[in-house]
Amino acid sequence: MTPRARTNQLLYQAELLLEVPAGDDEHREARRMATEEGSLALLELALESLLREVTEHAQLASHDWRELLGPEGADIAELRRLRELAARPESWLAWLLARIEALHDSDGVARRTSAATQGVIAVGSAAALGDELRDCVRQAKRELAALRETSEEW
Repeated sequence: MTPRARTNQLLYQAELLLEVPAGDDEHREARRMATEEGSLALLELALESLLREVTEHAQLASHDWRELLGPEGADIAELRRLRELAARPESWLAWLLARIEALHDSDGVARRTSAATQGVIAVGSAAALGDELRDCVRQAKRELAALRETSEEW
């Protein structure tokens, strides 16, 4: 499988996982949290696959996102573009990297819905993690098209 195909596959799988119904039994919350964290883990794999894909021409030894998107990462146009995006707190990439870091923390990233708020319509900016993940994937796909275009020029 090519890096491009693998990136597409992982993004698709992350989206599919978010569509798994939580159900209406006593495991609803745990199932929702599992699909959210599973989807996020797939997005981390997709990020590394994307980095492999857009840096293929540079034949890098490692494709770890922490290394490539860090200040000491390779000086490649696509990586510079992603570093700049990650530095903007409101960007999808900054949001994703923060959630991936939380995923690796002992607390995880998915949260239980408190009993007091179940059945209440949420208002304000507290979007569900699943909804935020869906939005992140949509934005990532838009960015991916532009990154692939510049990468193919090489």
